[in-house]
Amino acid sequence: MSLDNMRDLYQQVILERYKKPRNKGKTDPADRYQKGHNPSCGDTIELTLKINGDRIEDVKFEGEGCAIAISSADLMAEALRGRTLTEAAEMVQRFQSMMKGEAEFPQEFRKLNAMRGVAQFPVRIKCANLSWHTLKAAIENSTPQPVGFVTNE
Repeated sequence: MSLDNMRDLYQQVILERYKKPRNKGKTDPADRYQKGHNPSCGDTIELTLKINGDRIEDVKFEGEGCAIAISSADLMAEALRGRTLTEAAEMVQRFQSMMKGEAEFPQEFRKLNAMRGVAQFPVRIKCANLSWHTLKAAIENSTPQPVGFVTNE
């Protein structure tokens, strides 16, 4: 894919998910709950997960932030449904590697690859990573109560 086409896809996906996120709200029940905050720009995400055994049945988020933070959270929530907690933790690692230009997701998660465009703007990587840092904390904390705010700084 050419660089211009990649930029167009990146912009289209970011704006679409920012304007009309599909995964806003809270899961019922909320088996895991975590807050995340990016002090650099004020983005805030509250993530809830509904878990059955070791599988994520549902993921929702609430919060306020820039287009990149909100669209990243929305895409992440969609990609996590039906995944195990181990798979979710692996996805966190892959996303963070993608933000460094070292990896991308397989075809099955091609919408997440649209976020690769963020890597062109190093100051915005924290915005894209916020929901993923929050997810990592939610996975590691096996209670429905958050362990304070997670920050990506």
